[in-house]
Amino acid sequence: MFSQTLRASRSSIARVAKQQASSMMIKRTFITPTAVRQADLVQDLYMKELKAYKIPPVKAGDADAHVQKFSPPKAPKSPEEAEIANELKAYEAQTVEIEGQAEGGAAVEEVDWFEEEPEEETVHH
Repeated sequence: MFSQTLRASRSSIARVAKQQASSMMIKRTFITPTAVRQADLVQDLYMKELKAYKIPPVKAGDADAHVQKFSPPKAPKSPEEAEIANELKAYEAQTVEIEGQAEGGAAVEEVDWFEEEPEEETVHH
């Protein structure tokens, strides 16, 4: 019997909650703003000017002032054929340097830079 009263109370509580929720929804729909809209002169002027503004037409030549014309880089100068021939002849005319020979083909005295000189003996008194 106690369980039946619990069930009945639960269902009645749920029913009352639904009725209150629906009455709250109805109340919300009937609420209207009570503040009267006052005239905002600055906003009205701003909106009037925005509506009256006409965008200037875009011309095809307008971008010319902001874009640079492309010009390809100049081609590099090619070396002259005569200079190459003269440099090749000068290279062929050079004498070959061989280690241990002087310019004329004479033998050069070799100096051994890593040879240590003998130390002189000091006399003790």
